[in-house]
Amino acid sequence: MSLSDRSPDQATKSPVSARKLAIMAIFIALSAVGSFIKIPSPLGSIGLDSAPGFFAAIGFGGWVGFIVIAVGHLLSSAIVGFPLTLPIHIVVALAMGGCALAFRWLGRKGQIWLVVAVVVTSILNSFVLGLVVLPIGGWGMYAAATPSLLVASVVNLVIAAVAYYAVRNSKLLN
Repeated sequence: MSLSDRSPDQATKSPVSARKLAIMAIFIALSAVGSFIKIPSPLGSIGLDSAPGFFAAIGFGGWVGFIVIAVGHLLSSAIVGFPLTLPIHIVVALAMGGCALAFRWLGRKGQIWLVVAVVVTSILNSFVLGLVVLPIGGWGMYAAATPSLLVASVVNLVIAAVAYYAVRNSKLLN
């Protein structure tokens, strides 16, 4: 096999292909744009930054989506100055990555499961993930933040689900 017969990804035997890196970069950029579209909340970091991550998870792989959504959340939080402190936002970013993995696991099973994935992931991303604010603001902050988290989760997940449903049978996805 000559050098010209190998694709760039085969030349390095890297576990992350150049294609996946490019996809992550594009969707992280979309997350950065979405992070400027805020949903009013007491936290300030809630926005439309996770839709690209959820789409990347269901369309291109769970770990791709994990990275996109985690970086997207950190960008969204950085814009408003990490209101819950950097360590808490890192925990939230990792937990949102877990939500992206759950969305992919459920959503790839069929049309009905895509709806189930939106509902389950919305609950995880709002009611469960909202518990992170308890050490900082107590139950009052949790009660104040949860409606905004739920609205943002539903909007982000519906955008991702509709986009995925529209292109699910195309050659764009793997």
